[in-house]
Amino acid sequence: MIALTDSHAHIDVAAFAVDRDAVIARARAAGVVRQIVPAIAASGWPALAALCRHQQGLHAAYGLHPMYLAEHREEHLTALPACLAEHGAVAVGECGLDYSAPELDPAQQLRYFEAQLTIARELRLPVIVHARRALDAVIGLLRRMRLERGGVIHSFSGSSEQARRLWTLGFHLGIGGPLTYPRAQRLRRLVATMPAEFLLLETDSPDQPDHDWRGQRNEPARLRRVLAEAALLRDEPEARLAAITDANAARLFGLHGTAPAAG
Repeated sequence: MIALTDSHAHIDVAAFAVDRDAVIARARAAGVVRQIVPAIAASGWPALAALCRHQQGLHAAYGLHPMYLAEHREEHLTALPACLAEHGAVAVGECGLDYSAPELDPAQQLRYFEAQLTIARELRLPVIVHARRALDAVIGLLRRMRLERGGVIHSFSGSSEQARRLWTLGFHLGIGGPLTYPRAQRLRRLVATMPAEFLLLETDSPDQPDHDWRGQRNEPARLRRVLAEAALLRDEPEARLAAITDANAARLFGLHGTAPAAG
């Protein structure tokens, strides 16, 4: 039986409010036995904590996403360490930099990101990083901060050289639905040849559906499609790649022995 960890799924958001239990059941039936669920804003932390307490196999990360910059306040940074400790968080995040939208002030983003990296370093937690059109800036800051536990660059879309720089810093690459699009040639070449020990699979549900599911709400069960594509590109059995990526997630997030049975 294949067992997988979805290393990035926003199963807590409103898009799943009506049928969340059914979505989780479909994921388990597909072999997705664990999900890492990163927060995006402080307003969502309590509901995320409650969800992960009551659903086996869901593991929370808490942080302040750069795209929700308008919602963040200084007191949220102050409250973050206690939230992480109280709720047994597996990571800090989702945090990072997003230079794709002019209304997201780069200096303010950097301040929140650096503060969250400092918290991760102090608490010895990995980080889940969002980096859109800002990967070099992210790498530079990670090199300066030198986090003991490393982390993952979610939805990686950079070059092979940027990937190598991240591996030397102890960072994984989160790969999801974009891999299944034929036009994503650079990403497909990277996944075909990269060291498997730095690979994590993700869906970013409800966003970034795979090519076969485009235009629809993404969900963690679709991780099997990402696995199939990655295994095909790497010319290796799906079961072997599933075991490697699941072990990578367990090691990074400290999840050994936490998986419920697959459906």
